[in-house]
Amino acid sequence: MPAKLSTHVLDLTIGRPAAGMKIELWRRGETPQRIATVITNSDGRTDAPLLDATQMATGDYELVFHVRAYFAGRSMESKFLDEVPIRFAIDDATAGYHVPLLVTPWAYSTYRGS
Repeated sequence: MPAKLSTHVLDLTIGRPAAGMKIELWRRGETPQRIATVITNSDGRTDAPLLDATQMATGDYELVFHVRAYFAGRSMESKFLDEVPIRFAIDDATAGYHVPLLVTPWAYSTYRGS
């Protein structure tokens, strides 16, 4: 897998990709820095990698998925989950990192994908 950071979101309430979800990518550290804000496409993915090979760097990162707003836009408002943060580390800037989110208004799961 080429060096990059990617994600996708699956809406488990409908068994389909979560189109239209806002996601923020942050570089964590003493002074956190927002790197990107994107909206998922019809396949629940971003149109381009969150980080491509030229942007990959070791360090601590956080993806923030705006779950409440996504479900509110689908008439499934839930007060339980709001923003879902996933904190992870990139320890090899030459590797591929894929961080998917499987989500409902009440629960979520993630893993390091391929």
